[in-house]
Amino acid sequence: MKKGMTVLFLLAAVLAGGWIWMDRADMPLGAGLFSGGQDAKPKEGYDAPAFSLPGLDDKTYAVGGAREKPVLVNFWASWCGPCDAEAPDLQELFEKYGDRIDFYGVNSTDYDRERDARAFVDEKKLTFPIPMDRDGVATKAYKVSNFPTSLLIGTDGKVRERITGVITKKQWEQKLDDLLAQPRQPGA
Repeated sequence: MKKGMTVLFLLAAVLAGGWIWMDRADMPLGAGLFSGGQDAKPKEGYDAPAFSLPGLDDKTYAVGGAREKPVLVNFWASWCGPCDAEAPDLQELFEKYGDRIDFYGVNSTDYDRERDARAFVDEKKLTFPIPMDRDGVATKAYKVSNFPTSLLIGTDGKVRERITGVITKKQWEQKLDDLLAQPRQPGA
């Protein structure tokens, strides 16, 4: 019994090590996504990783660096139950704040089917931009492993908050009001 548990533990350790190695295999040794060479999830105070993705409407959407308006980036998938529950609130928030905050609903297409994502957007009547992360570049850069995951980004291009999971519409409104209340950066 003790020998079996040891073998099971070693097997789990090898599998976990392999998963970590495979997850980092496409990054150069010692590379970090953020200033200072850190390799942590984008979180408050970190530069938001830049990306440029095609949208469902065939326009290209880019995030990264200083800009006129703050940004809400929401990573989602059509099969995600919490994403389904959150979608109507995000649409209402876009209708309320869309003139002051750039909204992007990034479909993690690398983990989804594009036709399912299109059906989801049509069914939910989403009108904010839906960039399609077909190769998983943005999803990996933002180290998204749970859906939905949202990031609030200031006009200076720095992450203000990372939100994993669903929050209430009232909580969203408070967070977006706080984001808008932050001082604008010179040149943004």
